Amino acid sequence: MVIMKSTIEVRKDVTINTNIDYSSPSAEFTFDVNKSTLFKKDSRNYINVLGVEQLNTLENVSLLDIFLSEDNVVEPHYHQNAAELVYCITGAATVSLLNPFTKKIQNYPIKPGQVANVPQGWWHYEIATEDDTHLLAIFDAPTPEVILGSDILKFTPANIMAHTYCLDEEQWKKTIAPVVPTTYIGPAKGCNHVKSASDKQTKPKHYMKPCPYPYPYRYPYPHPYPYGTYY
Repeated sequence: MVIMKSTIEVRKDVTINTNIDYSSPSAEFTFDVNKSTLFKKDSRNYINVLGVEQLNTLENVSLLDIFLSEDNVVEPHYHQNAAELVYCITGAATVSLLNPFTKKIQNYPIKPGQVANVPQGWWHYEIATEDDTHLLAIFDAPTPEVILGSDILKFTPANIMAHTYCLDEEQWKKTIAPVVPTTYIGPAKGCNHVKSASDKQTKPKHYMKPCPYPYPYRYPYPHPYPYGTYY
C-alpha cells in the first residue's frame, strides 16, 4: 500500500487575512447577487452589487453586475479607492475614461469576452451600444467608494462654480436644474433631451427634451452618504 502525503505551501508574498474567522458559523461563502440591487432605473437598466457587506469572507475584491439597454449610460464617476476591470458578458458597450496624464478621453468599445481597465481614481463612464448589454465590473477593494458626476453638479454650491469658472450663477442654476442627484444610470426616466449638432455625430439615436424636475431640487441635506460609498 502506498501512502500519499500532501502538503500545502503558502507563498511568502501572499498574505492571509487573519481578521476573518473562517471556522465561525457566521462565515459566508456564497451569495445570490440577484438579491442585492444597488440601483434600478427600470426592468432593463439596473445594477446589482456584491461587496463585503453582502459576503463577509471577501477580502480585496467586489463587483457590480450591470444591465443596460442601448444608449443608457453608467454616469460619469470615479472610484477613489479602487481600480475597475469592466468585462462584457453580452451585448456591447463603450468604456470611456479621462486620462489624467494626457488630458484626453479614451474610448474602448467592448463586446462579449473583452475587457477595459480603469485605473484607480480615473474619471470614466460606460454607455451601452446594444440592447441586453450585461457588464461585470470587478474592483480591487471590499467596498468600492464612488463619487458620481450628478452629485458633484448638485452639491457643489452654485456661487462657487460661478465664481471659479466665471459663469453666470443664475444661468448655471438653470442649466443643472434637471440633474437628479445619484443618477447612476442616465438619462433619467422621463428625460426629453433636445438633439444638438454634436449629438448627430454620436451613437445615440433618440433624445427628448429635459425632464421638468422642480428647481431647486429638494433633496435631504447634508447628503446621506458624504463619502459616496456604494452601501
